[in-house]
Amino acid sequence: MFLYRHILKKDFGDHKDIPRAKRSNYIPVVLSLQEIDAVVKHLRHPYDLFIKLLYGCGLRLFEGVKLRVKDFNFAAGILTVRGKGNKSRTVPLPQKIVPELLRQMDILRKMHDEDCAVGFAGVFMEDQLEKKYPNAAKEFIWQWLFPQGSLTIVEETNEKRRYHIHDTHVQEALYSAVRRAKLTKRVTSHTFRHSFATHLLQANYDIRTIQVLLGHSDVRTTMIYTHCVPSKTIKETRSPLDF
Repeated sequence: MFLYRHILKKDFGDHKDIPRAKRSNYIPVVLSLQEIDAVVKHLRHPYDLFIKLLYGCGLRLFEGVKLRVKDFNFAAGILTVRGKGNKSRTVPLPQKIVPELLRQMDILRKMHDEDCAVGFAGVFMEDQLEKKYPNAAKEFIWQWLFPQGSLTIVEETNEKRRYHIHDTHVQEALYSAVRRAKLTKRVTSHTFRHSFATHLLQANYDIRTIQVLLGHSDVRTTMIYTHCVPSKTIKETRSPLDF
């Protein structure tokens, strides 16, 4: 109907007898804490830290690969995430992995010093940022948290630049780890975001708070996670005297 009305500018004709497509009742795959630990145990650095951030902060895959040094505020314990539509949000930084993150920062400092020594032109930046802050690409705070292993030579300018880790590398490492963990669930990088939201809901966080942490513009998108949490009937509820 959209094609006929807005593109072809034609009358679609009688469509009373054509059934409408039904919305699928999709329920996200959610992992338990034990299953998440089993997967992480089979990941090597830096993919283990990457997956911990996906789960610990509820990140999408592209949000994880695009994290920069400046996004971390260790003093305040928050992480700034740039999500869909370039909208920013802040999420609590998991204190459990702060030591690992600080070690990663040390690795990045050493890599950055080595890059500067060979005259690299900096990390890749968005066009507008490159114009607004011409020197930012070489500054440490703009470096990727998960950089690519080698420098990339830009053909047009012959500059040496560094890109962030490619999402396919994360997916391949995760696929291998899930197989070795012998899980019986279909696990993707997004499964850890689903698990983040569901575990917060199970911990009695309100749906509005979870919506903000996930960066959903509509709370109805967040409501899908209520299907992942089993409801408690009066019969199943225990008396406080039995706790």
